[in-house]
Order: sequence, then C-alpha cells, then structure tokens
Amino acid sequence: MKTKTLRKNKVNVITLGCAKNIFDSEVMMAQLKANHFDVEHESTEQDSEIVIINTCGFIDNAKEESINTILNWAREKEQGRVDKLYVTGCLSERYKPELEKDIPEVDAFFGTRELPRLLKTLKADYKHELVGERLLTTPSHYAYFKISEGCDRPCSFCAIPLMRGKHVSTPIDELVAGAQKLAAKGTKELILIAQDLTYYGLDVAKKRELPELLRRLSDVEGIEWIRLQYAFPSGFPMEVLDVMNERKNICKYLDMPLQHATTKMLTAMRRGITREKTDALISEIRNKVPDIALRTTLITGFPGESKEDFEEMKAWVESTRFDRLGVFQYSHEENTHAYGMKDDVPAKVKKKRADEIMEIQSQISYELNQEKIGKSYRVLIDRIEGDYFVGRTEFDSPEVDNEVLISKKEYYVRVGDMVQVKIEKAEHYDLYAIPTN
Repeated sequence: MKTKTLRKNKVNVITLGCAKNIFDSEVMMAQLKANHFDVEHESTEQDSEIVIINTCGFIDNAKEESINTILNWAREKEQGRVDKLYVTGCLSERYKPELEKDIPEVDAFFGTRELPRLLKTLKADYKHELVGERLLTTPSHYAYFKISEGCDRPCSFCAIPLMRGKHVSTPIDELVAGAQKLAAKGTKELILIAQDLTYYGLDVAKKRELPELLRRLSDVEGIEWIRLQYAFPSGFPMEVLDVMNERKNICKYLDMPLQHATTKMLTAMRRGITREKTDALISEIRNKVPDIALRTTLITGFPGESKEDFEEMKAWVESTRFDRLGVFQYSHEENTHAYGMKDDVPAKVKKKRADEIMEIQSQISYELNQEKIGKSYRVLIDRIEGDYFVGRTEFDSPEVDNEVLISKKEYYVRVGDMVQVKIEKAEHYDLYAIPTN
C-alpha cells in the first residue's frame, strides 16, 4: 500500500563509490532529462517514482555499503514509497546472478556498460547526440572528467577489470568537445579520472597520448585548472611533466597509487615495478616539477606482508614525505589473482598497520602545512560550511585533500571564484587564510 503520492517520471539517482561512478551517474542523468524525466541526485524528498542505485563493488566495505543501500530502498519499495527500483554499476556487473536471487524486490540489474539497456527498460532512448553532456552533481565550477573506461593492468588484488572490462580510450576530439561544453556552463576545473590515466591512447593510437590530451584540454577557453588523478607508475609518460611545466592551467598535482614499498610485495601485487624504480620515478618527478604535490595510496595486509615488509613501508613513508596519502586495508576479492593466495594477515593487524601509516602521514601533513604559513596561494572556493568559506589550492583535490578556510564573518568571497589568499594558520589538514585581492 502506498503511503504517499509519488511523482510520475521522477527519478532519484543514488551514487556510491568513486568519482568514476559520479561521472557515470551524471551521464545517465543527462540522458534521462533529455527523455523528459524529472531527475534528482540523492534527493531527500522521497517522492520519486523510480530509484536507480549506481553501486560500487571494489572492496568489502564498499560492497557492504552498496548492499545495505539496495536493501534499504527495497524496503521502501515494499512499503509503497517507490514504484520501481533499478540497480547499476560495479556491484551489479560483478554479482548480478546472486543479487537477482537474493534481492528480488529490485526490478532489474544492469552492468557498467548497459546504460542503453537501462534507458530502454524505462522506455527512453539513448541519445547519441548527447555525448559529452552531463548533469553535474558536483558544484558547477569543477567536474570529474573521465578519459577512458576499463583497465588492462594485471594487478593481483584488483577486481576492476572484472567489473569495467578492458581499457578503452575516449577519442581526444570527443573529450575536447566535452570540456568546451563544461567550460561554457562555468566549469573552471577538470579533474581527469580513469582506471589508469597513463595508459590513455595505447589502445587506439599505439602510444601514450596523455601529454597530447593535456595540451588540447589546456587550450579550452575558461578551463583554469586541470588535475590528474589515478596515474599508474609503471610506464609513466614523463612528457606529462613537461606539459605541466609549460601550461599554467595544469595543476602541479599528481595522484599516483603506489600500493607498497617493498619489491617483494610489489611483485606479489603484479605492479610491474620495483622499489628501486619507484624511488627513481618519484625523484625524477620531483626534480622535473620541484613544487609538485604528490598523492599516493597504499595497501596494508596484502597476503604475505610480513612485519619486516610493513616496517620497511613505514620507514619509506617517513622518508619520502608524500604531500597526500591514503591507505586501504587489503580486501580478499573473488576471481582476482590474489584470491588464490592465503589471506594470512589478520583484520586487526591490517587495521593497526593502516592506522600507523596514517599517523605518520598526519604528522608529515602538519609539518608541510606549517611551512605554508605566510605564503600566498590561489584558491578555488568550493562551498560555505558553518562559519567559513571553504576552498582548495591547486595542490588539493576535492573530498580527499587539504582545505583552505576563510572566515565568513570577516570576509566575503563567492563560491566558484578563484581568490588569492595568504595562509595565517595551519593544522594537520586545514589551512586558515585571508583574501589578499
């Protein structure tokens, strides 16, 4: 029995997981809008006839969150507060038969590349002329910008190729057209994302085309920052650093997941790189772009990680002094190469090791931030929160990195504006600033 009136043809899209899922939801929402659906992202009104959940299936915590979200909306449907419930994304791609059996309340499950089929189920058409069109879920001044889909890397811990398929690069001209459309609507920052940025172009041009793509995107009028996320270390195209130095609107920022510090673990992870080559790469990057901000992610508790391996990684984190760093605890994923190994590091030990790494990084971040006091930076204002305008420097990505706080009581700046500021105070992850222009 229905407990409230539902708005016909209103769709509520729920997005879980990473920025790549956000991008996919935005593309789907643009298609739905063009088909005359009333579309909202994560609406709290609960008056939508249709709910579409875009799921994540990367690691255990993400899978659990996705399943709990599906179950919550399944109960809403049972109680008449939703008419139709659809599930798409990585979890659905990977576990569709099991999900169909265990959660029959869902009307249909779709994989990561089945948007046309999802639209057809809703009696909507996939409109090819909308390539590059999205309904942004982020503030309009920045956008995640996916340049390829899938991954050809053989990393032993990773299930992404199972969910996203092989690497497919989006043509440069198509990406430039998409950037132009975003810029025309006021987007100032493009955050380049992919399962593997550095592989871009190898599948179609037989060469790494990320440097050329960066040059073409940096020529788009109105784009003031271009940021690189998810760059794979093995085979990194060093020409990217030359472009970074050439072009003022390419942020001196690089997110490069390195995953571990010992050659033994990197070999077991099938990363195609050694500790020595990793250190040489970091050194060359910092030599070419001395003021670059390096972000990485690491994994604790991979099968076979000994106390000695972990201690070496700790010492490496202390000596390398990354500007930004995150840690995942190893998740034993079915059908990956590592699933055949014994998951021999206890969960408590994985967590303890992750906490120790983050404690070291917190102190490094504090020390690096103290060095910023008295210096001036260009800041993009993202939002208003409490008593502050909150923004970021070119060295910080949304959601995961440092933020710059400007007192709302003392100063006025506009969300979406670039503002020159001076840092007056610094904490572990927050910088307090005053505008100077």
